[in-house]
Amino acid sequence: MASRYLTHSLRQGIKRAGNSSRAVRPLATAVNLGTPTTQVSTLPNGLTVATESHPHAQTATVGVWIDAGSRAETDATNGTAHFLEHMAFKGTNRRSQHALELEVENLGAHLNAYTSREQTVYYAKSFKKDVGAAVDIISDILQSSKLENGAIERERDVILREQQEVDKQLDEVVFDHLHSVAFQHQPLGRTILGPKKNILSIKRDDLDAYIKTNYTSDRMVLVGAGGVDHAELVKLAEKHFSNLPSSKNPLPLGGATHTPTDFIGSEVRLRDDTMPTANIAIAVEGVSWSSPDYFPMLVMQSIFGNWDRSLGSSSLLSSRLSHIVSSNNLANSFMSFSTSYSDTGLWGIYLVTENLENVDDLVHFTLREWTRMSMAPTDIEVQRAKSQLKASLLLGLDGTTAIAEDIGRQLVTTGRRFTPKQIENAVDAVTPAEIQRVAQKYLWDKDIALAAVGQTECLLDYARIRSDMSSMIY
Repeated sequence: MASRYLTHSLRQGIKRAGNSSRAVRPLATAVNLGTPTTQVSTLPNGLTVATESHPHAQTATVGVWIDAGSRAETDATNGTAHFLEHMAFKGTNRRSQHALELEVENLGAHLNAYTSREQTVYYAKSFKKDVGAAVDIISDILQSSKLENGAIERERDVILREQQEVDKQLDEVVFDHLHSVAFQHQPLGRTILGPKKNILSIKRDDLDAYIKTNYTSDRMVLVGAGGVDHAELVKLAEKHFSNLPSSKNPLPLGGATHTPTDFIGSEVRLRDDTMPTANIAIAVEGVSWSSPDYFPMLVMQSIFGNWDRSLGSSSLLSSRLSHIVSSNNLANSFMSFSTSYSDTGLWGIYLVTENLENVDDLVHFTLREWTRMSMAPTDIEVQRAKSQLKASLLLGLDGTTAIAEDIGRQLVTTGRRFTPKQIENAVDAVTPAEIQRVAQKYLWDKDIALAAVGQTECLLDYARIRSDMSSMIY
């Protein structure tokens, strides 16, 4: 259930304007002629309700996006948010676990949840006629979970098994280590599942305290997409969520304040010669959701793109890095990423190679391409990257669950939703000069965070790698 890190996001931050009216009020309506609009309202207690209605859709996705994840924990309680996500399906004051599962099955619905570093999400996909029942179930598990001690004890083993499965996914392991060194001794540096000792020691009081502190109306968005009516969802929200408490010091969506996060140039290497590959992630400090450089950084990520030799299309890809890597057999695959948080981010690349004798060449030529962005990004590669990025972002909005995810994430992180047309315009506005500017700002001669797992003995020392951040020398 722990979310992955390498996903495109469609959000840029514009804070929501405050309003002290006690009546349910419209918040914003995104105008995009020819496509469905996003309607947003706010209840008197601060809960936001957002919908994108498709009148002819026979199914709908409804869910609650909460502005709280593992970042809201402490070292002692790390893992609580994810543990709580598991407990939400173990019975409420109104429904036993069996009754809950039976009701969802009888509806033909799908109920799911996930936890990330900054959000927790509970959502259901159901038939259009069952939206009311889905909202009732979600509100029940959010506000009335029993959190029985017996269920807590049973769930510890489930989460430990999940942790073992995550530990088998090398990309997850590498990215957890990347966060741990880039944001050392800070909330973003912790894992989502938490350490084993916490999983074994988290108590009901910890779960209850997390709910009371973070599951507040002003930090939640009830989202509906597909066969939903905005006015009806607002009524359902008033019925099921009107008693939800607000924070002591409510903040507008997208306005959550965190202790400033410091990016630390550092590295961690876990050598394991029994593994056939070296798995390396290199990152600079990236941008937040609300940064004006958000879209230029996404375009620059798209310039490098992703490559896998098993696809057999290296000669057809536009990325110059893919040509260098494929023609010299430097890697099995690479994947660029731009991960954003409320106040910072990570921008970089994940490399996997079994050509251990040429690891230094792989890293060197990768960083040389990064450095080239500060000097001479070409118009052709920028245009291609923009087209690929738009296709990736906009084609990803396929289905009610993807649309609900887009609405929820954007509203929680920035306080508003960019329409597909606005996203397209923002990407189109990026020029080679903009790429050069952000490369000089975020890449040129900047410290890096590095995490490597596997056969890392051929990876040169940090200072040597760091020197490539301002060198075009072969």
